[in-house]
Amino acid sequence: MIRRALVVGGGIAGMATAIMLRRNGVPVDLIDLDPEWRVYGAGITITGPTLRAFEALGILDRVIAGAHTADGVQVCDVAGEHLSVIPTPSPAGSRVPGSGGIMRPALHKILSDDVLALDTNVRLGITVDEIASKPDAEDVRFSDGTTGEYDLVVGADGLFSNMRARLFPNAPAPQFSGQACWRLMTGRLPGIDRRHYFLGGPVKAGLTPVSPSEMYMFVLENVEENVRIDPATFYRKLSDLLVAFGGPLAEVRAGLSPQSSIVYRPLETLLLPAPWHLGRTVIIGDAAHATTPQLASGAGMAVEDGLVLAEEMQHAPTVEEGLRRFMRRRYERCRLVVENSVQLGRYEVDRAPVEAQTSLVALSLEKLAEAI
Repeated sequence: MIRRALVVGGGIAGMATAIMLRRNGVPVDLIDLDPEWRVYGAGITITGPTLRAFEALGILDRVIAGAHTADGVQVCDVAGEHLSVIPTPSPAGSRVPGSGGIMRPALHKILSDDVLALDTNVRLGITVDEIASKPDAEDVRFSDGTTGEYDLVVGADGLFSNMRARLFPNAPAPQFSGQACWRLMTGRLPGIDRRHYFLGGPVKAGLTPVSPSEMYMFVLENVEENVRIDPATFYRKLSDLLVAFGGPLAEVRAGLSPQSSIVYRPLETLLLPAPWHLGRTVIIGDAAHATTPQLASGAGMAVEDGLVLAEEMQHAPTVEEGLRRFMRRRYERCRLVVENSVQLGRYEVDRAPVEAQTSLVALSLEKLAEAI
């Protein structure tokens, strides 16, 4: 049915899609605007459903080897005292742990190695300049002047997607959530053997182990405006945000310096109205459903998009019907992640009771453990 597919964007969603299409025997061109195909960011948290998606993608053993996994999320108060444990149910029928963390560059290498090993035609430093739909294909002109004809085009080019703007010029823009996320890579402290949340303070903070020797800290700050901050001031501003905390976070704060590996990102969210496809072109991943990090499910939703899209393309009688089936399986699940993450952010801004925050996390993780 598909003679050739184009994937625009070499992030998690794009690579997962390319891997699954290639395994189904579909020739794939994958393009990325970055000529060096770099990855940005620190560690990422991975849930049981995300690990199940990695299992279906065929990379679970390598992820576990390069990550840290454990069940449950330890909830602590501002002083670092243990309050409760949020269960992280493993998906039914799967052998995966309930939770974990991995360095983003490590995950990128695992995925990109498979993309290349499957003889995907990877072209870097280019983007799409024009798409012209025909009854049986999409004609694509690239920024380097070359052209191609494709039965399926997949836009996986991130939150500020050019493909989304091209297909749906009236689509809503990403919305600033009123929060920003600080992330710090640092040495793993004794006792941090699973994900930790620190709730009830002026900000929400957490620690996620990502290897035997490393962990990353996140801090969700309530901010009124999406403004740029001088990176030279990162360590001082992060230190100020942690001043109320004791326990492990006090230890982390004491180690902050100008050399600390800190990433700051204002949080923006997007849920593209259905459908996410037009003709034989579809938008997936953050380009269609960008979420804030409260449920740690962005990577999982991106991989699931690739798994489901490739499966429907393999079995549907036409590309168009495959895209309709894809939407039926994906929209509500992705909506749950985006909307519940936004609600958790509101709880954090409003200093809602710890029980309200943890119960919504537990309910969401239980729902996400269901079959995709």
